[in-house]
Amino acid sequence: MRALTVTPGKADSLRLVDDAPEPAQAEGEVLVEAVAVGICGTDSEILAGDYGAPPEGRDTLVLGHESLGRVVEDPTGAMQPGDLVAGIVRHRDPVPCPYCAAGEWDLCSNGRYTECGIKGVDGFGRQRWRAPAEYVVALRPELGLAGVLLEPTSVVAKAWDHIDRIGARGFWAPQRVLVTGAGPIGLLAALLSVQRGLETHVLARGKSGPKPELARRLGATYHAVPVAELDFDPDVIIECTGAPPVVHDVFGKLAPNGVGCLTGINASAHHVELDLNELNRCLVLKNNVIFGTVNANRRHWRQAADALARADHDCLMAMITHRYGLDDYAQAYAEQGGIKTVIEF
Repeated sequence: MRALTVTPGKADSLRLVDDAPEPAQAEGEVLVEAVAVGICGTDSEILAGDYGAPPEGRDTLVLGHESLGRVVEDPTGAMQPGDLVAGIVRHRDPVPCPYCAAGEWDLCSNGRYTECGIKGVDGFGRQRWRAPAEYVVALRPELGLAGVLLEPTSVVAKAWDHIDRIGARGFWAPQRVLVTGAGPIGLLAALLSVQRGLETHVLARGKSGPKPELARRLGATYHAVPVAELDFDPDVIIECTGAPPVVHDVFGKLAPNGVGCLTGINASAHHVELDLNELNRCLVLKNNVIFGTVNANRRHWRQAADALARADHDCLMAMITHRYGLDDYAQAYAEQGGIKTVIEF
């Protein structure tokens, strides 16, 4: 079997091997044939040797956590051969902690969770993979290749789930949403905002290329200005760049009773001064909440699948700006620009 492997902690170790073993039955009862994997910043960090961990007893890891595949067999009967599916990335820890025991493995409190293609478990960058049925999510067949967007959509589905729950602390009638960043996470966050019927604004640096036009096609207003120059204060801010200057600016931009969600982490060495007194005043005097989020549990993956099913298919496909075959994996992982790069099997 062909597979994309990497040695975590070792830069430039990505290889396409032709003799990878078939997925072991112990990985799960559902056998899936790969259709595609998406590439994101986490993959880049692993390739740089900055992140990632192999399965116990090995020094290599099968890469790929944004998956799309078709069921080969599912003895549980939950899915049928040929069903379009994606694999959930994070799996509960073996203890498990109270959060994992409740199915909220995205909130794991002891850090012993595993993540396919990232931490302790082989990923989906191989011709066939297995997973327990509870970690496989079915997709509408009409989605086709756009189904590879399910993993990043699950991240913003979780963000919106928590925004709604925080907003429910009292009367709350949000109207305006600001999304900072127009990568896949930012555009998908905007998509879910528009689906909620909210006035949605996307802010990013680029004034040309596919991102401004796609934001408009999704139903959002696009801005290429600093946060401070916006002439409105949003009720919700979803920060998707991780850039310290942008993160700094969003703190003071929230409207009273607003909710801000931080989804991005930036590995750059860029630092900014943070006035903690001013931040404290914003949070206390304006009743604001700012929280961070990462990963997602099964509930969010199902919410994400529903959101993609309701979306305009042409807009979803427009997010996939680069498509490569498996033999061209090196070019795929070196690709810069665009929105989403995928490798098709």
